[in-house]
Amino acid sequence: MKKVLATLGALLSIVYLINPTMGVFEILPDNLPGVGNIDEAAVTALLIGCLRAVGFDPLKIFGRKEKKSPKKDGVIDVE
Repeated sequence: MKKVLATLGALLSIVYLINPTMGVFEILPDNLPGVGNIDEAAVTALLIGCLRAVGFDPLKIFGRKEKKSPKKDGVIDVE
């Protein structure tokens, strides 16, 4: 069920980002100064999260690797 919802979320995100209505359906209009593109940023974050939920990690495309620090005395060192 989780993968179905993630796939649906990814598809809806892609449709929103492609924006076939040419700006008719927008959460925040792009011509608002300073906040016009916040909705696209949020939908992009949703798309990345949905893709990771179905098993495709788009961050690997750019060569980004997760850093794992060794445990020291039961404390995880955050870099």
